[in-house]
Amino acid sequence: MNIKAEQFNAFLEEQNIKVFQLEELEGNEQHAVVFRSFLGVEGQQLPTIVIIDDSIFSIIRVLVVPLALKEVNAADLLKLVNGQNAMYKPFKLFFDEQGNLMLDVCLITDKDKFDGNDVYQIFSIIINYLDENYRNIMKAVWG
Repeated sequence: MNIKAEQFNAFLEEQNIKVFQLEELEGNEQHAVVFRSFLGVEGQQLPTIVIIDDSIFSIIRVLVVPLALKEVNAADLLKLVNGQNAMYKPFKLFFDEQGNLMLDVCLITDKDKFDGNDVYQIFSIIINYLDENYRNIMKAVWG
């Protein structure tokens, strides 16, 4: 396991946070480790991962809506997502190849240091954003 992932894992243990499953990716040149969990929003459990590797970048990724982008809702949903991306600095919404609506936060971290408190501050921002915007996003998804 890379040094930063070890530090995040130690933070989780120290804080008695037991909502993450750890997965070391075999054969990965950057020694990536994935911490899997869920965020509860509007009664939904949104799959969430924290990816920590040897690079200066770490990622928090949330699957906001699976298979969200469809021909019938594309114009409204793309307009909504672009508007959200213009307003919110800490993260970006995007669609993956399958049309899943994703939310990404890219953290710049020191090569050998990872602060779990910083991650939890970002989680707080994400949760507040989703609590305020999830219903409107779902209205656009449903067309």
